[in-house]
Formats: sequence, C-alpha cells, structure tokens
Amino acid sequence: MKKNILGILISLFVISLTGCYDLDRFPQDKLSSSTYWNTEEQAVQAVNACYVAMRQTEVFSQLFGMDCVSDIGFGYDAQGYLAISNGTFTSTSTYASNRWAQTYEGVFRTNNVIRNVQEMDINEEKKSQIIGQAKFLRSLFYFFLMQHFGGVPLYDETTDYNKDYMDMLKPRNSEEETRAFILKDLTEAINNLPVKWGSADSGRATKGAAYALRGKVYLHNKQYDLAAKDFEEIVLDPESKGYGYELYPNYADLFTQTGHRSSEMIFSIQTYFQVGYNLGMPYAHYMGSNACIGTSWNNVMPSVELVDSYECKDGKPFNWNDFIPGYNESTEVRVKTLRATLAADLKSVASYPEYYDELLAMYEQRDPRMKETIILPYTHYMGYVGGKNTLCEFVYATGITTINGFIVVNRYSNSTYYLYLYRKFVPEGDMGISGLSRDHVPIDFPIIRYADVLLMLAECYNEQGKLGDAVQYINMVRQRPSVNMPGINSGPAWLEARTKEEVFKRIMHERAVEFPAEGLRYYDIKRWGVAKALMNGDATDALGNHIYYTKFEDKDNLWPIPSSEIDKNPSLTQNPGWQ
Repeated sequence: MKKNILGILISLFVISLTGCYDLDRFPQDKLSSSTYWNTEEQAVQAVNACYVAMRQTEVFSQLFGMDCVSDIGFGYDAQGYLAISNGTFTSTSTYASNRWAQTYEGVFRTNNVIRNVQEMDINEEKKSQIIGQAKFLRSLFYFFLMQHFGGVPLYDETTDYNKDYMDMLKPRNSEEETRAFILKDLTEAINNLPVKWGSADSGRATKGAAYALRGKVYLHNKQYDLAAKDFEEIVLDPESKGYGYELYPNYADLFTQTGHRSSEMIFSIQTYFQVGYNLGMPYAHYMGSNACIGTSWNNVMPSVELVDSYECKDGKPFNWNDFIPGYNESTEVRVKTLRATLAADLKSVASYPEYYDELLAMYEQRDPRMKETIILPYTHYMGYVGGKNTLCEFVYATGITTINGFIVVNRYSNSTYYLYLYRKFVPEGDMGISGLSRDHVPIDFPIIRYADVLLMLAECYNEQGKLGDAVQYINMVRQRPSVNMPGINSGPAWLEARTKEEVFKRIMHERAVEFPAEGLRYYDIKRWGVAKALMNGDATDALGNHIYYTKFEDKDNLWPIPSSEIDKNPSLTQNPGWQ
C-alpha cells in the first residue's frame, strides 16, 4: 500500500475531472517528491490522485454491491457479500482488510496534499481550494472507515507516510474523536470550497457537497437539529447562494449518460472512458448478465423483497393476489405466472406463462421506478451479444441461451431459480462507445444526490416532531415528474401517515425504492437499528425456493478490525464480539 507521489501519479494516470493529464510533461527520471511541489498544476494533479482513490475496489468502486448485504439486495460473489450476509465473515476476510487498507490509502493521499500544498508558494485562493478538496475527501474516507469499524486511528497531515510508515502504530481513537475530526475537516472544507466550479472543473467537491456530507455525519449520530441546519442550507438556500440543486425530471435517465451529471448530483465519482484511459465503473461486470457487454456476472442482484415492495401506482401496498388470485398461497399459481416453455429449437418461446397477460398488466400498475430499476420477467433489455447490440428477452425457461436472444442469470440458472436483475446503471448495448469495457462503464456513481438530502431532511424533521415538513419532502421525491406517485396524506387511507412512527416507515420505504444499487441501504438499516430484524432469515427466489440464509448479530453493527492490521499494530483493539 505504500506509495509516494511519483508512484501515485505514474501508476494511476492521474486525471482531471474532465480529461487526462499527459504524463510526458513530467518524465519519470525527473519527477520526485523532492522536486514535485512547485507549481499550481502539480498541486492540482496531486489532489486529483485523491479523487482517484475513491474508485479503488473496496472503497467506492463497488459500493453498489453493498445492497447485497441488506434486505433489498441478493448476491453471490467471491469477494465477501455472501460471507457478510450469512455470518461467516471474520477478521481474516480479505473484504475487511482491503476496505481498511484501501480507504486509508485515500487518507494518506489527502494528508500528502494538505502537508505539501500548505507550504507551496502559489495563489492563496487556489491553495485554499485545493486543501479544501483534500479535507473534504479525507473526511469522506474517515467517515467510510467509521461506518464500518467505529473509532479508528487518526493520522493527519503531520504524518509523512513515506517517512513514518514503520512508526504508524497509533491506537484507535474513540468514535467520538473520529467524528469530531471528520466534522472539523468538513467545516474547513465548507469555508474554503466554492459553491460551483467552472465547467473545466465540474465534478470537484463543492461547498454544497461539504454541507450535505456534514449533515449526513450529524444524522448518523442522531444530531437531528444540526443535520437539519446543514441540509436546509442547500435545500432552502436561505441567502440565495446559488447552489441550484434540484430533482432531475426523469428518474431512469439519472443512471445513464443522459442525466448522470445533472443538478441532482451533489457529489459523485466522475467517470471517463477512452481506449487507453479506462476510468469508468464496473457496473456491467457485477450487475450485468450474460447478455451484457463482456458476458458479465450478475452477482449483484435486487432481492424479491425489493421488487415486491414497490407500491401500486395509486400508492396502495402491492399484493400479488390483487392481480393474480392465489399467487401468495400456491407455488403452482406462481409457476403458471412465471414459467415459459421454449420451442424445440430453443430460439423462441413456444408458450408463455398462463398468467402472462396479467403479469405484464401488473407491471404497468406499479411505481414506475420498479421497471426503471429492475429487468423484470418477460421484459426486454438491449444487450450485446456476438459483437453487436441485441434486444434480449428475460425468460424463465429451460434451455435459454444468450446467443438465441435471451437473458441468462449467470450465477443461478433461470430454469432453477426465479431471480431478478438490475437495469439501473447497467449499459444498454455498447452505449455507442467503441471498445467499451464491462469494468469501465462511463456513468457517474452518486455519493450524495439531492433526493438523498431531501429524504435525510425529512428524517430530521420527523425526529423533531415536524411531521408536516417531513411529509412535504417525502412527497417531493415521490412526485418527480417521471415517477408521479401520489403524495402521502393525499386522500386514501393507505396513504395516511399522521404519527412519527408512520412517517418513519414512509421514509424507510422511500429510501429503499429510490436508492437501489447506490449502496445506501446497508448503512441505513444499521443506523436505524433494524438490521437484526431484517437480515435474519431466508434469501429466496420469487417461488420461495431457499438459496441461502442471512444472519445479523449485534456484533455485526461494526466490522472486525482486520487481523492483519492488528498483527502489524498490536496497539489496535478488536471490536466487541470479534476475534
């Protein structure tokens, strides 16, 4: 993990937010930490390396997969989702050690920037903005560590990783100390970051992003008054500072190149793809199916519980029996709803399910976000098969293959299990991009978007007894033009939410259906104290077939400190319940 600035720049092709720096400007035989910190451009390159650290595998590159260890996700992987879900996760798991080490790598890069840039003889405003970005990112990395491990050792810019590597043996700070450090960084970032950047720097951390993240840190500590003030700063824009955040009209387009850089995105991982500069996200690899470019894995999938939780268009809770009588009680009825038979040549469907028409009609009567998030049975998806864009159908049947135009569930056979797949973030065909890679899809990944802030503000108001204000912001998210779900408390009894408990349930629901595959649910259900109730059970398919058991104990509220880190630093203490 040890790298100096030369290693960072050379190995990661340090990028600006809108393009790539030409490393030929700084030949390897001349670039070193002793000669580097001289120009404003070098300082910018160095902070860019901090942004690049966000896309490391166990930092935010695969954060969408964390839904697999919550009630709205289902997954199989070789990297840890299944082990976390079924209770076989341990302090020796590479998932824990990589998350610790790679996130600290981001911390050390930000420390390197802060320590060196503050001594540079460059424009003071530019210096403040660069340090402000580094402190925002450092707070983001430390908050990510705290969400998993609780209190962690705090290393700031006084630690020179290159010189002090062998002496980095600090004990863990308390969670309160860790939080205070994060909040201090964010306050300084707020004071130094601009409300907006020019187009050439679009995507960098802003004042609004720092307010939003600070509010989130307060919220996770149940400091609802302070959190609300930070969220109000950008929602109410009290001094007309011009934040300009708003809900994007079309939900589906937020997760494509059409809307991924809209004014809803408060802070996101910026992506870029060009042959030779692969800086996208691995959505296709892990959420895509065999019909996706690169014949992908689909080990990150939506759960049956998520799909069934989308309301009817009139806001009424969904019930299968309302559309297909007997579905809830009878496996036979479910099979008649979902099972097809292929023709003898396996190239077409000989007979669709008996309740095919009712199934498709039901889709049209649901919250529109369902179809925009999930590839549902007997709907179509533009895949990439045999080197060309191919419209594929998702069918549950024996004998299906992608070469014949069907979507195959790669991890679990369609003929054995009845599972769902993600449409959200997954590229359609080759996106019109020559040489597109399944690991580098150029769709930005949101860390914080405006809908998240609105629902967090609603949560704060609900906790403060301001139920009417809370409902107002829930309804704003529900009534995005492309979604247009009926407002809470707008008429029918099933839309009523008049108590704190009822409004909280609405917030829980809305966050579940608004943010699938954005990696928020796992952290939500832990901080709400409901993970144990939701994550001890049976992960099943749509027929109720058992696939694996889920297990969540009290100790799972914090991850184990990796044993490899304790071996290197004996002053580290282990979290309760772990060895």
